Amino acid sequence: MDDGQIRSAPKPSVSAIVVCYNEEENIGRCLRSLQWCDEIVVVDSFSIDRTVEICRQFTNIIIQRKWAGYGDQKAFAHSKTTKDWVLMIDADEEVPPELQKEIREQLAVSGTLCSGFLVPRLVFYLDRWWRRGGWYPDYAIRLFRRDRARWAGTDPHDKIVVNGPVRRLRNPLHHFSYRDIDDHIQRINRYTSISSEELRKQGQPWRLSDALLRPAFRFFRCYFLKRGFMEGFPGFHVAVTAAMYVFLKYAKLWELELKEKKEVGRKRS
Repeated sequence: MDDGQIRSAPKPSVSAIVVCYNEEENIGRCLRSLQWCDEIVVVDSFSIDRTVEICRQFTNIIIQRKWAGYGDQKAFAHSKTTKDWVLMIDADEEVPPELQKEIREQLAVSGTLCSGFLVPRLVFYLDRWWRRGGWYPDYAIRLFRRDRARWAGTDPHDKIVVNGPVRRLRNPLHHFSYRDIDDHIQRINRYTSISSEELRKQGQPWRLSDALLRPAFRFFRCYFLKRGFMEGFPGFHVAVTAAMYVFLKYAKLWELELKEKKEVGRKRS
């Protein structure tokens, strides 16, 4: 260059993606924590509360699209981004300042050396942060190169697969997962219905051993191995509901199998 100086590399740009439906209680906190990003893409499934109105305060990229499943909806949002990197967070999550700072630092230092970053997630529920009980650190790829990632997994447990090296970040996303116990139980009911249907689509047969042993092990893991007992009764509650999630998933798989057998029987008769 004429002045003999070396021009610095451009700062990596970041698109944030959020999919939502009726999230007026959470979406403001979520999008406010993303204001440092270069672009925010929101895909809303025709919310009937104030979600879209709140979103307009933070971004002008709001796309309304009929719900097509967790993975499909997020993949669609990903396809609408334009920046180098994509940060995917849920409407009930928040990027705290410490994580924001770490992302910027790591992209500047390691952005050309890897294709994605695993981010831990810290849950706030029942007036406490859950570092024990099985929910933490729950690492998942949440930050990835836009052109090196694809979506995989099954609903409601979608995941991102990247082409290239992956590194870990230290600071967690904050996840405000459940308003209260009632909300927790409702979500368990909804998610286990989705999970059992996905298992059936994959041809997974129902086995009594799954319904008996898997819930028991989940309770043992959460309450003892992951030290949920140190949280008192809330830790017991989380371990029991984790086991209930597993039990209901396989109970509903049994029910689906039973319905299919009845349907086959009716067709033959």
